[in-house]
Amino acid sequence: MIDWYQMARNVLRAELVRQGVTYRQLAALLADVGVAETERSVANKLSRGSFSFAFYLQCMHALGRTDFRIDLTGQRKR
Repeated sequence: MIDWYQMARNVLRAELVRQGVTYRQLAALLADVGVAETERSVANKLSRGSFSFAFYLQCMHALGRTDFRIDLTGQRKR
């Protein structure tokens, strides 16, 4: 069975690593686009992996991503 929360967590964390952005920096970037999050709230959401898709979109916007792709093909259990 696929752990969807872990997958969500890994996808967002991977983007942060690619861009070299910390949770603190992400919280500041989110604030710049009008989304009130603290470093701790970002860390909590990512540790649980149970954030909303809206939060994911807010993060991508704050990180300056105008398009993105999520490949689910490698996640299937056969």
